[in-house]
Order: sequence, then structure tokens, then C-alpha cells
Amino acid sequence: MNIPTNLKYTRDHEWVQLEGETATAGITDYAQSQLGDIVFVDVHAAGETLSQGEVFGAIEAVKTVADAFMPLSGEIIEVNGALESEPQLVNQDPYGKGWLVRIKVTHPEEFAKLLDAGAYEALI
Repeated sequence: MNIPTNLKYTRDHEWVQLEGETATAGITDYAQSQLGDIVFVDVHAAGETLSQGEVFGAIEAVKTVADAFMPLSGEIIEVNGALESEPQLVNQDPYGKGWLVRIKVTHPEEFAKLLDAGAYEALI
């Protein structure tokens, strides 16, 4: 399982990279492997401000649909448009081209409370 040490993780299997007040987020390698072949990504919250833990979209795989949860409170400022035509990018490159959203973070202190790579590895 690929768990980059430069990222933080949630118990809901999302990853976060924080640069200044902007966070990029997606689902982990573990999450995509558990879901299987992803066929559709629905992020319906572009432009919305949501709290940490709120649902911002759904990821549909061949066998199931999983909610995507906000890893940090903030405004969704960008959605990965490439996933509309290529949802399989989440399977192929979950920490790169398969990112889901960019968030303008409103409570940066939440980032420190997320799991580091070691704690996330212990969780899974």
C-alpha cells in the first residue's frame, strides 16, 4: 500500500496536502483499492463552504458508491475536471492526477489533528 509520508490522512481514507491556505485532497491508495474500478466521480459542492467531515461528493465504483468527506473545513475552490471523462485516474494515480478537490482552508488548525503516514498505516 502506498502511503506518502508528506501527506496527512483522515479516518475516512482521504489524503490532504496543505500549501499555504490551500489544500489538495483525494482518496487514498487503500480506499481506491477497496472500492475497485472507479467509473464515476460526482463532486457537487464546487464553490460551497463545508465543515470538516461533511459530504462533498460521491465516488462510484463497479460494485458500490462511497461518499467523499471534507478532510478540512473550507471552500471548495477547484474540482478535478479531468475525472469527468477519466474517473479511472483515481485508481491509477490517487495521489497525483486522481486528486478530487482543492480547498481554501478556513480552520488550518484542523490539519495538525489529521493522521500522519504512520498513524494511517496503523489504522488500515
